[in-house]
Amino acid sequence: MSTGWGWRVLILKRAKLTDKSVKDIVIKDGMIHEVGRNLEHHDSHEIDLHGEVYVSRGWIDLHTHAFSKFPPYCAHGDEIGYQTGVTTVVDAGSSGYDDIDEFYEETKLRKTRILAFLNVSKTGLGRVDELSDLNNLSFPGLKKACEKYPHFIVGLKARISSSVVRNNGIQPLKIAKRYADELNLPLMVHIGNGPPLLGDILEELTAGDIVTHCFHGKHNHLFQNGPLPGLYSPIKQCREALSRGVLFDIGHGTDSFSFAVARKAKAEGVPFHTISTDLYNRNKEKGPVYDMATTLTKFLYLGYDLETVIGAVTKAPANLLDKRQSGQLEKGMVADLTLFTVDCGEYVLTDSLGESVTYHQKILPKGVVLGGEYIEL
Repeated sequence: MSTGWGWRVLILKRAKLTDKSVKDIVIKDGMIHEVGRNLEHHDSHEIDLHGEVYVSRGWIDLHTHAFSKFPPYCAHGDEIGYQTGVTTVVDAGSSGYDDIDEFYEETKLRKTRILAFLNVSKTGLGRVDELSDLNNLSFPGLKKACEKYPHFIVGLKARISSSVVRNNGIQPLKIAKRYADELNLPLMVHIGNGPPLLGDILEELTAGDIVTHCFHGKHNHLFQNGPLPGLYSPIKQCREALSRGVLFDIGHGTDSFSFAVARKAKAEGVPFHTISTDLYNRNKEKGPVYDMATTLTKFLYLGYDLETVIGAVTKAPANLLDKRQSGQLEKGMVADLTLFTVDCGEYVLTDSLGESVTYHQKILPKGVVLGGEYIEL
């Protein structure tokens, strides 16, 4: 529900931050006006959080499917966005340049901020083997779309797994990387079953590029010695890519997150940089993803602290997208915030391979401030 918003100034009193400090946050004209203790402002509306509700920058989901044209791989942007505590949704390649105008117009109907990685194939997800035909790749078409929507398109997306590239191997990735470099945009690369081999994929990527589905449990994973990691070390190209500044994104999805791989990665010191869901209608309604809060909770279960987990959906993706003014808890920044609690109980969490665990905590969104408007969930 909305506050009704009949005032210019909102004060979130006694908001708990992820560093466990408790502060007041003054929001004026859609911007963060002040952060501190015992703050007052004339003509304001106050919401007292009693030091019990966390407030963070607005959550950013870096990998979703929010374009309605290509079911079943789609979801309503607001249903996976602000209604679940996510203030910015990034669509990961649902649309190619053939349909980008239609997608952009659709985003205007959503309250949630929506951005896009443009599929390097002109068809987008209009076909699921979109890189099996190299005629679907055209630099002039990509360039025109990116120049038309510079504030909407934040990068390019290439799905580099066997079912998508078919007999083309690594060639679509080489083309996509060249296009991304010429456009000065990051390239998000979906990984999964090979060929191509993951090591060959990683060798093509440079600083600022993103590997999504980084902890999947298919054969072609970071430890690459069978369907699960066992006692093996990560492939050498993994650490080499990380040292070059390649970024690892979770991209949970229906088939692309393994507790076993994630545990092994943590034990080996292989980091993730951003946590995203790869949400669309099926895995939203039937699992195992459901929503961002459930996905974040899985990383608490894995032993990561709350500040690290929330940073992976706030500061890290904001910096990656060069959206540093979106929802930061500092004076002068846009007031995009997420309010949430960490509740205690018995919660079942399931990965993409069917492994279920029980955990004693769960992150639950309670509200958002979106462009200065408070919405209770």
